Amino acid sequence: MRRLPETESSATRGGRPAALERALGHRFERAALLEQALTHRSFGSPHNERLEFLGDGVLGCVIAEALIVRFPDLSEGQLSRLRASLVREAALAARARELGLQDHLRLGEGEAASGGATRPSILADAMEALFGAVFLDGGYAAARAVVLRVYGEALSGLDARALGKDPKTQLQEFLQARRRALPQYRVVATRGAAHRQIFEVECVVVGACAGAPEQRASGTGSSRRLAEQQAAEAMLRLLGE
Repeated sequence: MRRLPETESSATRGGRPAALERALGHRFERAALLEQALTHRSFGSPHNERLEFLGDGVLGCVIAEALIVRFPDLSEGQLSRLRASLVREAALAARARELGLQDHLRLGEGEAASGGATRPSILADAMEALFGAVFLDGGYAAARAVVLRVYGEALSGLDARALGKDPKTQLQEFLQARRRALPQYRVVATRGAAHRQIFEVECVVVGACAGAPEQRASGTGSSRRLAEQQAAEAMLRLLGE
């Protein structure tokens, strides 16, 4: 892996998104791999699905190693649940947004017009594809360094007491511990064709005392369940958890 000088421009370099390379901490020797990782199948071939498959395996291995080192006393089941919480679609999409990945995706006209650049499933797939592309470009050590860089804050803030509980469970337990009413979820919008709908869900938490305002957060996903999990995650951030 080659670190990029801080003085280089964040503009596109020779057709390559320099800001993204700098955020990853890796400059691609084979620029075609980076281009492919950012290409959705709606844009054309070669697209990123094979790289996504590879990146999924690389990500799982790196995260498993990081958890083994950080939590030497946890059982296999506990480690599995923590890993699942880090590599699920919502977590990957969150990492992608932090990198500004949505600004670099190559989408077909229809996919772009329907908001594909912000769709969690597309962002998550592209994030995994990037890990796979780095692996092919620079080997496992380079891919490991990129994964740990991208997941740095998420790993450092990981609470083993949560044991990989999903956001809806965490939010419910957070509110119950404070004797507050449970959250309410409702679908506020659906978009897209029937076979690939995107759901937008709102999570509402009533005030801590009578007369206090409600708190609202929203999430989107390729299913109602995923959208609810994203909304719960957003609510936890809003509540400072």
